[in-house]
Amino acid sequence: MTVSDQPRHALHDPVITWFEGHARDLPWRRPEAGPWGVMVSEFMLQQTPVSRVLPVYEQWLARWPRPADLAAEAPGEAVRAWGRLGYPRRALRLHAAATAITELHGGEVPDDHAELLALPGVGEYTAAAVASFAYGQRHAVLDTNVRRVFARAVSGAQYPPNATTAAERKLAKALLPDSEPVAARWAAATMELGALVCTARTPDCARCPIAAQCAWREAGSPEHDGPPRRGQTYAGTDRQVRGKLLAVLREALDPVPQADLDRVWHEPVQRARALDGLVADGLVEPLPHGLYRLPLT
Repeated sequence: MTVSDQPRHALHDPVITWFEGHARDLPWRRPEAGPWGVMVSEFMLQQTPVSRVLPVYEQWLARWPRPADLAAEAPGEAVRAWGRLGYPRRALRLHAAATAITELHGGEVPDDHAELLALPGVGEYTAAAVASFAYGQRHAVLDTNVRRVFARAVSGAQYPPNATTAAERKLAKALLPDSEPVAARWAAATMELGALVCTARTPDCARCPIAAQCAWREAGSPEHDGPPRRGQTYAGTDRQVRGKLLAVLREALDPVPQADLDRVWHEPVQRARALDGLVADGLVEPLPHGLYRLPLT
């Protein structure tokens, strides 16, 4: 989709002005958070709501205020401190990123997008987010909230595709303000608009600063006409079993015998599959004599 200068500029000012008056006071947005605080928040916020991230984030930064502090600890300590945030492989990836930052970048989160992208566990989204939010650079930051805002306001669709497309990336780049500081503000503002107003289930169009320009509303707010949106299930899944196994290991100071892990789930085949998956992912370390622990290396 081609975006002319006039519509593009017409979106920037109202969204950024709205953000200035309605942005949440989140710790990773404060100057004292620094690039490391921004990076930690981006790892934690993937597929996890802010309310669950806040207490873990505060504890994490109090314990590991610099990448070198985390890198000096065993990877299993990162998994333990991750608690119940879910998707615990993110903890291992953040530990690996901290180690690379310490060894290759003098303990400072790099400000170069390519160097960020080269860090373990850092993909296109995280590299763009850290470069934008920590260093004020001009990058298209496409999370689920931003994609939904653009789908509705510009493309006229209720929801974006299930997976990010090349067309979405092209549109996001076309919508970027030319100025680096304004582009960084735009990235944060569109994300906040999607999180607070242009929500997935019940968008509050009456509060939206660009409702009058929204292509989806102009089209009559049509229902989603694409592939079914993926729903997330948890109860009874291998992910739930993995979480229960990790909970036992996080709470134990010593290696845990197999018998203690067997008690967390009634179905032996699924339990064994979940445990094997944790071992394969590097989240659990098997020891002789049927013992298990969080990884030390």
